[in-house]
Amino acid sequence: MTLVLRTTNRPAASTPAQPVLPAGTDPLLHLAYETQPPSGPGATRCLSHPCELALRGIPVTCTACRARRDWLLINHGRNVWVCCRCSNQWLEPEISRADFDALIAIPEGTIYPSVEQGLAALGFDGAFAGTYLD
Repeated sequence: MTLVLRTTNRPAASTPAQPVLPAGTDPLLHLAYETQPPSGPGATRCLSHPCELALRGIPVTCTACRARRDWLLINHGRNVWVCCRCSNQWLEPEISRADFDALIAIPEGTIYPSVEQGLAALGFDGAFAGTYLD
């Protein structure tokens, strides 16, 4: 499954290359640098939201399977997508990046090499369609 960013017609900017550390750098500092979570405008962050989600007092419901809770919120840039266990996903303009940041209780988390691998690892790739995992 591929996360489709449907917010612009502009081609996506390439990810900037990480700076190269000097050859004589301390290996522990190098390891600390490599294990830092991705940040910046190109980072994609995911947040599990097991409860119901209400936007302006209206409960969010999946249009594909009619689920009302157990969401994955995906933040990329200024946009937030909602993903259901059935793998249905949509851009939600009512949730801003500030709202997403306010929901995050723990800033550290598991880092996945790609959005697709993260969706599969968290069970939002359609494998658990029709179930609520509590």
